[in-house]
Amino acid sequence: MPTEKKKEAVANLKERIARATLLVSAEYRGLRVKEMQDLRRRLRDGGVEVKVVKNSLLARAADEAGQPDLVRIIEGPTALAISYGDIVDASKALAGYAATAPAGFAIRGGYMEGSVLTAADLRALVTLPPRPVLIGQFLGHLQSPLAGLLGLLESPLRELSGLTQAMLGELPGLIEARAKQLEAGA
Repeated sequence: MPTEKKKEAVANLKERIARATLLVSAEYRGLRVKEMQDLRRRLRDGGVEVKVVKNSLLARAADEAGQPDLVRIIEGPTALAISYGDIVDASKALAGYAATAPAGFAIRGGYMEGSVLTAADLRALVTLPPRPVLIGQFLGHLQSPLAGLLGLLESPLRELSGLTQAMLGELPGLIEARAKQLEAGA
């Protein structure tokens, strides 16, 4: 029978899992207290919360949150990095720490929107530009074919307008020539 403290821990984890945009499992064996504090501080600056969790409680919370695949990224002692914001920023914060981390720290895998990510997938996320840049690039790609279509649709109108302008430019000369013909014939 689970204790009240364990039930609260599971409920707390379930709530965090439900709100999270990215969950990352990391090996932290061998890290000293000061190094763990540095890990928490540096990742908090990147919008990532770090919790050391008991695997059985995390598995129960994942099941209750409707995310049973989350258990695929937990193994051995687990430090869970939880991001509630931008996924790319969180990945960059994690990669930045992992690059200078002590030997006992290693990223095992991640979980995002119902999908399990490998450590390589998380490294690939780091190469993505920030969200506003991605949105701008996407909109640029949408705009390009539309601008081409607009140019294609405007082309006949431009040609008609050019022909009309040319005819209007020649009209005074034609009227004058016709007037001279009429005078000469009269």
